[in-house]
Amino acid sequence: MTSGQFKPLPQIIMELTPVQQQKLYVDIMAIIGEVQWTDVAQLTALVMGNATLQQQVTAALLGYVTKELQAEVHYID
Repeated sequence: MTSGQFKPLPQIIMELTPVQQQKLYVDIMAIIGEVQWTDVAQLTALVMGNATLQQQVTAALLGYVTKELQAEVHYID
Protein backbone atom coordinates (compact mmCIF):
# COMPACT_ATOMS: atom_id res chain seq x y z
CA MET A 1 0.00 0.00 0.00
CA THR A 2 1.06 3.53 -0.64
CA SER A 3 1.94 5.55 2.44
CA GLY A 4 -0.96 7.72 3.59
CA GLN A 5 -3.46 5.96 1.33
CA PHE A 6 -6.68 4.97 3.13
CA LYS A 7 -8.48 1.80 2.12
CA PRO A 8 -11.27 0.03 3.99
CA LEU A 9 -10.37 -3.45 5.23
CA PRO A 10 -12.82 -5.25 2.88
CA GLN A 11 -11.17 -3.54 -0.10
CA ILE A 12 -7.70 -4.53 1.11
CA ILE A 13 -8.83 -8.15 1.45
CA MET A 14 -10.33 -8.15 -2.05
CA GLU A 15 -7.07 -6.82 -3.52
CA LEU A 16 -4.85 -9.49 -1.95
CA THR A 17 -2.89 -11.74 -4.29
CA PRO A 18 -3.84 -15.44 -4.35
CA VAL A 19 -0.79 -16.25 -2.19
CA GLN A 20 -1.77 -13.58 0.34
CA GLN A 21 -5.38 -14.80 0.32
CA GLN A 22 -4.21 -18.35 1.05
CA LYS A 23 -2.06 -17.18 3.97
CA LEU A 24 -4.97 -15.23 5.46
CA TYR A 25 -7.29 -18.21 4.86
CA VAL A 26 -4.92 -20.52 6.74
CA ASP A 27 -4.70 -18.04 9.63
CA ILE A 28 -8.49 -17.71 9.90
CA MET A 29 -9.16 -21.44 9.48
CA ALA A 30 -6.79 -22.12 12.38
CA ILE A 31 -9.32 -20.22 14.50
CA ILE A 32 -12.64 -21.42 13.05
CA GLY A 33 -11.57 -24.87 11.92
CA GLU A 34 -13.60 -26.62 14.62
CA VAL A 35 -16.78 -24.63 13.89
CA GLN A 36 -19.39 -26.58 11.90
CA TRP A 37 -20.95 -24.43 9.15
CA THR A 38 -22.56 -24.93 5.75
CA ASP A 39 -22.42 -21.50 4.12
CA VAL A 40 -20.99 -18.01 4.58
CA ALA A 41 -24.19 -16.64 6.10
CA GLN A 42 -24.20 -19.34 8.78
CA LEU A 43 -20.48 -18.89 9.48
CA THR A 44 -20.94 -15.13 9.81
CA ALA A 45 -23.82 -15.61 12.25
CA LEU A 46 -21.82 -18.13 14.29
CA VAL A 47 -18.77 -15.87 14.54
CA MET A 48 -20.77 -12.72 15.26
CA GLY A 49 -22.75 -14.56 17.95
CA ASN A 50 -19.63 -15.74 19.77
CA ALA A 51 -17.60 -12.94 21.38
CA THR A 52 -14.48 -15.09 21.70
CA LEU A 53 -14.51 -16.17 18.06
CA GLN A 54 -15.26 -12.62 16.97
CA GLN A 55 -12.26 -11.30 18.92
CA GLN A 56 -9.97 -14.04 17.60
CA VAL A 57 -10.97 -13.51 13.95
CA THR A 58 -10.65 -9.74 14.31
CA ALA A 59 -7.22 -10.12 15.89
CA ALA A 60 -6.11 -12.44 13.09
CA LEU A 61 -7.31 -10.01 10.41
CA LEU A 62 -5.67 -7.02 12.05
CA GLY A 63 -2.51 -8.98 12.75
CA TYR A 64 -2.28 -10.06 9.12
CA VAL A 65 -2.78 -6.53 7.81
CA THR A 66 -0.24 -5.00 10.18
CA LYS A 67 2.43 -7.72 9.97
CA GLU A 68 2.15 -9.10 6.45
CA LEU A 69 1.10 -5.92 4.64
CA GLN A 70 2.80 -3.48 7.04
CA ALA A 71 -0.33 -1.35 7.01
CA GLU A 72 -1.39 0.98 9.78
CA VAL A 73 -4.88 0.35 11.11
CA HIS A 74 -7.16 3.17 12.26
CA TYR A 75 -10.51 2.56 13.94
CA ILE A 76 -13.44 4.77 13.00
CA ASP A 77 -16.62 4.70 15.10
